[in-house]
Amino acid sequence: MNADRVSKSRARNRKEARLSVGIVLLHRFTLCAFANFVDVLRLAADEGDRSRPIQCRWSVIAAEMKPIAASCGVYLHPQEVFGDPSQFDYIVVVGGLIDETESADRKLEAFLRQAADNGVPLVGLCTGTFTLHRAGLMEGYLGCVSWFHHRDFLSQFEGLQPVSDQIFVVDRDRLTCSGGAGTAHLAAFLVDRHIGKAQATKSLNIMMIGGAEDAAAPQPGLTLGFETKDPLVRRALLLMQQRLDTPVSMGDIAQHLNTGKRRLERHFIESIGRSPFVAFMEMRLQLARHMLEKSDKTIASIAVECGFCDSSHLSRMFRRHFGHNPRDVRPIL
Repeated sequence: MNADRVSKSRARNRKEARLSVGIVLLHRFTLCAFANFVDVLRLAADEGDRSRPIQCRWSVIAAEMKPIAASCGVYLHPQEVFGDPSQFDYIVVVGGLIDETESADRKLEAFLRQAADNGVPLVGLCTGTFTLHRAGLMEGYLGCVSWFHHRDFLSQFEGLQPVSDQIFVVDRDRLTCSGGAGTAHLAAFLVDRHIGKAQATKSLNIMMIGGAEDAAAPQPGLTLGFETKDPLVRRALLLMQQRLDTPVSMGDIAQHLNTGKRRLERHFIESIGRSPFVAFMEMRLQLARHMLEKSDKTIASIAVECGFCDSSHLSRMFRRHFGHNPRDVRPIL
């Protein structure tokens, strides 16, 4: 069968499927993000785990038919080159290592703009969201990135504030995800939307991931010593973690989470036994202690990085919480 006939056959099969996805893998992409996403589609596409692409169809597409390296060193071959993006219901960009997001790929960006012009929804997984931003395709849209890459995003896109406290964001025809296991939940969301909840649930259960998570589910990030199963408190702690150098009011945190200040305080007291303000202060002090023990930065610079007015302010709060001065925890050389 020649290339033209293969292309026409694929296009016909995609129209027959209830969900069709074109997947773009960036250089040094994260294999976990890709595998979790595509396996949900695979398991939803057929009965059991027979893997026939009947209800869902997907294809790895690229500018040229060359192997693409994952961050772990595994190589994947594209199935076809960029063509008409409107053959797909979604175009998915799978990112990976943060250093690989800084260089523009003109062929990819042109293809993504063509997809956007044709009304094809765009999906960014992991640092794929960075690529959509760099191509100018996230203007006026909310975008989700991992808490781990929050500061990287701020450094690359000055003046923009990403969503880093939930696993994925659906904003009209832009869908973005923090990566990892979250990509399975975003794929399940698409399966639920186009095929049905039963198929989405089946996929996640076979993958032993458990029930589908809503987009607003908190990312499983570090919360500097606080453990809680309360999703509202977890999201608030993640927001606080991203703003340790610039303290914000609890009213601002509550507003960002679309809840009331009193409700937020009640959840904190019930979940971790302290108010949001006290928890925020403890997080900043724990970070300051870590930096004092592990770095050679001055106490004054650590104070600024942890959101204190100056070294005197840090020392006063440090003594009140830990019972000794910041200098006392510095390693003896």
